[in-house]
Amino acid sequence: MPLLAYLAHRRDCKAKQLARQQIIASLPAEYHGPITPHQARILNTPLPLLLPSIKSQEIHPLNVLTAYGKRAIQAHGKTNCLTEIMIAEEEKRLEKQGVEATVRQGQGSLEGIPVSLKDTVSVAGYESCIGYSGLLGIKKSEDAPLVKLLRDAGAIPFVKTNVPVTLLSFESFNDVFGRTTNPYNTAYSPGGSTGGESALIALGGSRIGVGTDVAGSVRIPAHYSGIYSIRCSHGRFPRSYNTTSMPGQEGVVSVYSPMARSLPDLLYFLRSVIEMKPWTYDQGCSPIPWRMKEVEDEYRAGVRRWAVMRDDGVVNPTLACQRALDITIDALRKLGDEVIEFSPDQLPTHPKDMLRLASHLLNSDGGKTYESLFRSIFESGDPGVVQMSRFFALPRWVKWIYVKWVRYVRRDRIWADLIEGWSEKTVEQQWQLVRHREAHRNAWFEWFKQQKIDFLLTPPNSLPAVPHGAMKTAIAACGYTFIFNLLDLPCSVIPVATVTPELDTPSALTPWTPSRNRVAQGIYKYYDTAKMAGLPVGVQIVGPRRLEEERVLWATGRVEESLGRGNWESWGCGELGRVNPAGNGLSGGRGWEGGIEVLAEVEDEESE
Repeated sequence: MPLLAYLAHRRDCKAKQLARQQIIASLPAEYHGPITPHQARILNTPLPLLLPSIKSQEIHPLNVLTAYGKRAIQAHGKTNCLTEIMIAEEEKRLEKQGVEATVRQGQGSLEGIPVSLKDTVSVAGYESCIGYSGLLGIKKSEDAPLVKLLRDAGAIPFVKTNVPVTLLSFESFNDVFGRTTNPYNTAYSPGGSTGGESALIALGGSRIGVGTDVAGSVRIPAHYSGIYSIRCSHGRFPRSYNTTSMPGQEGVVSVYSPMARSLPDLLYFLRSVIEMKPWTYDQGCSPIPWRMKEVEDEYRAGVRRWAVMRDDGVVNPTLACQRALDITIDALRKLGDEVIEFSPDQLPTHPKDMLRLASHLLNSDGGKTYESLFRSIFESGDPGVVQMSRFFALPRWVKWIYVKWVRYVRRDRIWADLIEGWSEKTVEQQWQLVRHREAHRNAWFEWFKQQKIDFLLTPPNSLPAVPHGAMKTAIAACGYTFIFNLLDLPCSVIPVATVTPELDTPSALTPWTPSRNRVAQGIYKYYDTAKMAGLPVGVQIVGPRRLEEERVLWATGRVEESLGRGNWESWGCGELGRVNPAGNGLSGGRGWEGGIEVLAEVEDEESE
């Protein structure tokens, strides 16, 4: 009976939350104390500078785990970002191995570095319920290939982080674990579906983490929470044997990708994973070695040509997001690069058509798969996904009438185009959608070549962040990220600015022309610069070809340099992504990175 199933759901959710509280409370006292100056220096030191100190045994991995574990618990107390806490088990593992076995004479590229993981990732002995109470009690029997690779590299998977139920939202809420909040403003979302990761990393509770991305799920959280991420192409980063709400969905493939506090962390982390030869761990990975040297040689001289997609033709970005884009454009031009803006109609295929195709491909089962994981109709779903499911359930003739009413009475052609044909697909229809997807990919591939475009700049989203519950009307405003999932292009997101009311509020001095369709109106209602003041705002950098993550990271470094944030040498890297031995030791001061700086909470050093 649905009512009995719901009562069991509530019981299991409460039990899981209580178990999480008890695990946190049972951690040793050092995880509950204030951050010491030494721990603050560990937390504020990028990987290229921290790793040499660990490998030389100047810093013990247990001290690093304690620092990050303590800060992760603090971040959880502020944002509710954690799901599984694996700290105690990893501490025992380190103690059992001993110092010599842990550092292994410095062989591991990630020796002693704690890594946080999205709740989807399978870790032996732990659950991956992804917010569904029906998946509670199912502990994984073995590590996913990704986790095996990380352990072999010397990394320490120490926590898992929160997600939205169904994994189809830019919020991070579910009945099992509750709501995760933005680290800058608790009234807003940290992003989704990898929102727990972004909140944790932004607060310094982790320096590197792993998320998934099927419509922007590592890029939107980076944008909302002010950190760094890259969406890898399918086949570049391990993804097998993990949990998902839509197993078998391949129309728009979900990919696993890294997130980080700073660009040097992001680059070093991805390089470390690829140099571990992930294709020997996961059959889905392509045997492509790290190729940054070739990219660096290619771009050593000459003018770089950037395209800009300021508007996706559906939702004109708000002023705060436009300003971040303008800052980036101006900085690149001052550096000598060529920057050319293209309207939606000038692009090889229209972004609106791509958004429609991607949404139909992603939901070609009519939502049946993610709905099948609910135990009761009374369980809380994401408000946006609830709207999708309700529309799927309508008779086709009702949908037909509604589309005609929207198109000819409301005169909203964009919304009508997006929802027309929004129904479960037959196999034949699915194949036709895939054929159209490949046509879009071919058109963009040729356009990048013919226009001689090196990189593409866009806003990551039309808003700096959404408030809680906003996905009910904002779910369709995802085109800036989703269309590049359709194309399977590598993309990065970096923080550029913060919301400033005097600069970002529409006025006679700062005019703004909003889009008028239903998608736009459903998200514009949440744009309030007074409430959003201080929220981070990012930009997205898109590469021209699949499986060229190194090229996107180089471009990201180019943007960082243009913004006056230093260069690879000043970040402690020699050749791009390699540790510079001259940079050994903890940071004396904090270089440029995203998130919120971790400050010591006590004056005197404790014995470490």
